[in-house]
Amino acid sequence: MTDRLAWKPLEIGPESPGVAGDAEGLLAELRRTDVAALLTERKALVFRGFGITEETLGTVMDELLPNRAAYVHGNSPRTKVGRNVYTSTEYPAEFVISMHNELSYAHAWPERLLFFCAVQPGTGGATPLVDAALWLESLDAEVREAFAGGVRYTQNLHGGRGLGKSWQETFETDDPAEVERFLAGAEAEWQWRPGNALRVVQNRPATVRHPVTGAEVWFNQADQWHPAMLGADAAALARVMPADELPQSVSFADGGAIPPEYVTQIRDRGLEAAVDVDWRTGDLLLIDNLLVAHGRRPFTGDRRVLVAMSS
Repeated sequence: MTDRLAWKPLEIGPESPGVAGDAEGLLAELRRTDVAALLTERKALVFRGFGITEETLGTVMDELLPNRAAYVHGNSPRTKVGRNVYTSTEYPAEFVISMHNELSYAHAWPERLLFFCAVQPGTGGATPLVDAALWLESLDAEVREAFAGGVRYTQNLHGGRGLGKSWQETFETDDPAEVERFLAGAEAEWQWRPGNALRVVQNRPATVRHPVTGAEVWFNQADQWHPAMLGADAAALARVMPADELPQSVSFADGGAIPPEYVTQIRDRGLEAAVDVDWRTGDLLLIDNLLVAHGRRPFTGDRRVLVAMSS
């Protein structure tokens, strides 16, 4: 446990002989490094001092994310700014975004995430990272046992007007047939509802094992989907309508209610064990999306962080 608590991302800069502090220098460094093996070993890599800009970002992304994927079925509000490049979650600056692994509620998830800081925040705004195996170990045995059977996620996606994201935004298409093909492949249940709305229900595991290391990691978003963890307005809404009518909700896989104290523990222990990556303009952060969960600290001033993901 002591070693895990001492974990932090590996920072890589242009200190090696012959490595320039620019995008070409970073590309040269990447091409002589076994990035996959290094990332599995260190779980997260910070590239700092290479002066990356939004204009030079594309070539670096092509090297680090060879199979860049779209954010299809993602539930976070984002803006697409390039070829499968998005803003990080657009959530009010004064709030914490709790720890999570990207798309852990989905049938398929990215293996890698790459974050890029185009504009560093005035204050705060760090991206906290937590070792997902440590997060699992930190939970009480009662909580781990309760989640052993997995979780059930329910989404109610409107057709253009309503709370939360529309199904068109979520699946990046206006074609219902394309959505149905995606959901069939994802082994999800769905139902078209009045008003061109769509309900999606999926049972997913609460933990997974890393395909290389074999480590068992906490890998779900039960806390973020639970009404008890929503803001005051959403919590008030949850008191006047059934949980499964909310834009998103979660239960145990058998339909049983998850106690609020369980998700509070999950959220708090993930944040308590996290290590902050403080941003500087031009930084890149590459993470193994199974081995490491991420979040966001509150901030002031401007903050522009872009993200892309890859299988």
